Amino acid sequence: MKSSKIIGVGSHVPEKIVTNDDLAKIVDTSDEWIKTRTGIEQRRVTDDQTSTSDLAIKAAQKAIKMSGIDPKDIDVVVVGTCSPDTLFPSVSCIVQNAVGAVNASALDVSAACSGFNYALSVASNFISLGTYKTALVIGADTLTKYLNWQDRNTCVLFGDGAGAVVLKQTEKGSGILANYLYADGTGKEFLVMPGGGSRNIRPKDEEERCISMNGKEVFKFAVKALENSLVNVAKLAGVKLEEISLVIPHQANVRIIDHVVKKLGIPKERFFVNLQKYGNTSSASIPIAIDEAWRGGKIKKGDIIAIIGFGAGLTSGANILKWEV
Repeated sequence: MKSSKIIGVGSHVPEKIVTNDDLAKIVDTSDEWIKTRTGIEQRRVTDDQTSTSDLAIKAAQKAIKMSGIDPKDIDVVVVGTCSPDTLFPSVSCIVQNAVGAVNASALDVSAACSGFNYALSVASNFISLGTYKTALVIGADTLTKYLNWQDRNTCVLFGDGAGAVVLKQTEKGSGILANYLYADGTGKEFLVMPGGGSRNIRPKDEEERCISMNGKEVFKFAVKALENSLVNVAKLAGVKLEEISLVIPHQANVRIIDHVVKKLGIPKERFFVNLQKYGNTSSASIPIAIDEAWRGGKIKKGDIIAIIGFGAGLTSGANILKWEV
């Protein structure tokens, strides 16, 4: 069996910035209230004309450019998203056409905020088995389109964005060392986007269309899920926690990250955090963070990197890799 390594990264976020003070003008909240409870200071928001695929395409083009490959050499496009342009065709098919990956198969993976970890696991296992040699993996979401802007419990949390990586086949023991995925469907009602699906195809009002969340239950699951994901993926990879150079968690809430830091005893400086700038960009949060960390000099060749996340479903997942760029 082979392994896969990242050879290109890229990300893209909308130009529009919405600060906590901006939100305080439309809902009962404040900059201090939001920062204290989440760590978020601002988020990026798409306009009505911009879809998830628009962001995904731009992130993908940057990752492909960095990788130096010909798009025709991409064998598969895997997109993690829970906010596709349409139920069908998939975002991956739209991206495949736009970037010129004419020889690639394409599929979307729906695992909410865990989407990128799931998509990366799918693609890396395709490569490990020898089914494909090169993959384009994207995490992209535009959840601000599904927010009730009068619900301060959700509207302060989310932002829009996309991140992408190009995977290439490499020798086992290098690149992606292990994947770990988990789901607990008993928590399916704790974080829901009810409108538009086959159970509620024509929502009666804004509340039915938009994201609803039991924040307390999601928080409890998230802390446990991130801890378990990191411990399990490290065990599968044969890596000790102290050998991990950088942990890139899903960027949802700084208090969740702080709890994980305390439970695992890993110094906080080894956790990469950028949620203050973008909020929770769902499946895009981890690949955006990977791109920023690498371009900002936080990741060096030979580093052991762990990416861990959780999302609606409830889902969680992690990948651990040796950085080869």
